[in-house]
Amino acid sequence: MNGVILINKPAGYTSHDIVNIVRKQLHTKKVGHCGTLDPDATGVLVVCVNKATKIIQFLTSHQKTYRATLTLGVSTDTYDASGKVTEEKTVLPIDEETLIKTLNQFLGHSKQLPPLYSAIKKDGKKLYEYAREGKEVIVEPRDIEIFMISMIDFDGIHLTFDVHCSKGTYIRSLCVDIARKLGYPGHMSALCRLSSGEFHLDQCCSLEDLQNGHYNILSIDEALAHFPKITVDDENIVYHGKKIKSSLNEQAAICNKEGHILAIYGPDGQGNLKNIRGLW
Repeated sequence: MNGVILINKPAGYTSHDIVNIVRKQLHTKKVGHCGTLDPDATGVLVVCVNKATKIIQFLTSHQKTYRATLTLGVSTDTYDASGKVTEEKTVLPIDEETLIKTLNQFLGHSKQLPPLYSAIKKDGKKLYEYAREGKEVIVEPRDIEIFMISMIDFDGIHLTFDVHCSKGTYIRSLCVDIARKLGYPGHMSALCRLSSGEFHLDQCCSLEDLQNGHYNILSIDEALAHFPKITVDDENIVYHGKKIKSSLNEQAAICNKEGHILAIYGPDGQGNLKNIRGLW
């Protein structure tokens, strides 16, 4: 069995927990996921099985959409509800216009400081390992882009919003930054990934469905259906790693005459496409 399973990850499970469940369910060790979700987060987790693990790198770079809830008035060391409280402040009334204007300030390109409690590596060690040891470490800001951000609800303390963002965006950090702009401490109290690239929440199976064998598995061709396609008459061009003349300036799926994807190619900067990953 080779392909992609879309799972609505429940809260209380790590992404790796879900991978282990899939391994056990399908009796295979070759399983990987495309983009970590924190244990408290829910939503779209893209899981690749067997040969489909070859395409993980092409699915993790996609944009993502989330629904997040920011709790104002309380900050934590982890930027989410699981951490230790570091500051508290009474929240005064905030009007809707102020909230919308504040959210809109985050649209576009910016530099974001990731949470110290994250899996980003610094000198070969994960940031959360430094944090747990109480060691100071310099965290480098990262380039991110917010394509859309929209308020869904506000009850005076909890601000729920949808955000469409680039790969590498930390919603926990975004919540803390929004709270800071509003003049308060804050933390992310809920998060659901609504989409990951071309995959959406309504396509996902539940963990219970997965364990009961009620799930759909997308073929590699289906999972990469959004890629530009180039058909070759001679498959040996791909098998021998030869370049393909093309003006295309993005990654493309190279297909045989039957429409089956043989490899992913990318531009070489000299008017050609070169083999990045064979999928046979």
